[in-house]
Amino acid sequence: MLKFLQRESKTIMGAATIVGVFSFASRIVGLVRDRILAGTFGAGDTLDVYYAAFKIPDLLFSLIVVGALSASFIPLFLSHYQKPLKKARAWEFTNNALHLIGGVIVVVSLGLVLFAEPLAILVSPGFEEAKQLRVADFMRVMFLAQIFLAISMIYGSVLQSLKKFLLFSLAPIFYNVGIIVGALWLVDLVGSIGLAWGVVLGALLHFCVQVVGVWESGYRYKWKFQPGAKDIREMLRLMGPRTVGLAINQLMLLLLTVIASTFVVGSLTVFQFAYNIEFFPVGIIGVSFAIAVFPTLSEMASRNDTQGLIETIVSTTRQLLYLLVPMMLLFLIFRAQIVRVVVGAGAFDWAATIATADTLAFFALTFIPQSMIFVLARAFYALHDTLSPLIIALVSALVGILSAFLLKDQFGVIALAIAYSIASLVNALLLWIFLRQKLGTLRESSILTLVFKLSVAGMLAGLVMQLGKPVVLTFLSLESFFGVLFQAILAGGLGLLVYVGIASLLRVEEQKRFFESLKRSTLRQSRPQEVVSDG
Repeated sequence: MLKFLQRESKTIMGAATIVGVFSFASRIVGLVRDRILAGTFGAGDTLDVYYAAFKIPDLLFSLIVVGALSASFIPLFLSHYQKPLKKARAWEFTNNALHLIGGVIVVVSLGLVLFAEPLAILVSPGFEEAKQLRVADFMRVMFLAQIFLAISMIYGSVLQSLKKFLLFSLAPIFYNVGIIVGALWLVDLVGSIGLAWGVVLGALLHFCVQVVGVWESGYRYKWKFQPGAKDIREMLRLMGPRTVGLAINQLMLLLLTVIASTFVVGSLTVFQFAYNIEFFPVGIIGVSFAIAVFPTLSEMASRNDTQGLIETIVSTTRQLLYLLVPMMLLFLIFRAQIVRVVVGAGAFDWAATIATADTLAFFALTFIPQSMIFVLARAFYALHDTLSPLIIALVSALVGILSAFLLKDQFGVIALAIAYSIASLVNALLLWIFLRQKLGTLRESSILTLVFKLSVAGMLAGLVMQLGKPVVLTFLSLESFFGVLFQAILAGGLGLLVYVGIASLLRVEEQKRFFESLKRSTLRQSRPQEVVSDG
């Protein structure tokens, strides 16, 4: 079993399939988590406190860990590991990165614990004092989780570099399991703060899974730190702009949270649930392809293979378009059913369901640009350019924040989703323009041809989905959970069949590649050039 989990993925599509399948499983567990939280606590004070407390620990994690690893670790690790005589240096680099990032996050986490109360006021100015104190208590516990996650993500980056995506993809499932344990059992033992301790348990489980993977890959921890090493200096140089860029994005989310706390009770929970649900397809498809393609982009950049880079980016973009168009339709047309199935239980009433569904609709409109941001940004990182994405993130965030302030009085919590979507669209467009200037072309004509075909298939599929909803009601009742679920499954499934059929008639190549990848073993041995051609 361990040998199977350690096998290397040889193609981008194969890697994306593995990451996507396990991401789907993780999202399902995450939806179960959200349903348990919603059914137990409803859109009220406890979940407002829980989600508000997440903001600063998440910001810390994103800035220090994601900022360093997403932009620099994989290209630098591979620059050593691909050279047989330098493999030992790759493990030394891992050790140095562990000491640098792990040490910084431990010191900063412990320092921020002392300032939890003013931080709680910062992220939830609209909460009453007692509620802000609860936010501070939750936050202190959650800082511990970030330490485990930081170390785990370093090891996870090693597994990504080696294209060993199975164990890497399993870890988020265990993270969500820990949170569920907190909601179901730890809350009974220690009160509502058990939710925060569930986050710590999930982070510990996440760490344990990744440790197994890197140990079996040949890594051995050594108490040795070389802060002046050339690759560590390069990592610091690259992570600077990336960290600032992430800070800008997190600041935008933080400001949206602050605005949500000034609305009626439960608004923050509504926004967070809608965001969690909308990230289901973005995470499964967009993030999975970005994770899968990054090592290949880094390899091509190190070989100065510009044509290979262009081909990989374009083919990945086309595949994302094919997969995300039907997802956008499903989440737009069945938004109320999806919200009701995911979180519409117990104390989470119909009014909260409708508010969450309306918020979800505006997120769904930008599934494609949100997903493209992950892929395009990694193309810049592979080229050792973290400054361009920083500039673009700044412009996009300013547009998003301005939109939120302009729209909040008219649209309430829905304005936050509109603002986030506008920022995502601006971000993706600017990334594409800057990257095109850098590479010379991104073969837009072939993409526009595909967009036309998918638009035809999508419009017909959407029409069938919409017409199918009342038909299903003739033999199903929406009074039960399964009635709501099967209305979405039956009417949505019929629409998807139409989408596949029309795409087949229009000879959409991405559909053929997708179904071929499902038929064959994604872990079989293949020629190196298949990594590009299968993109």
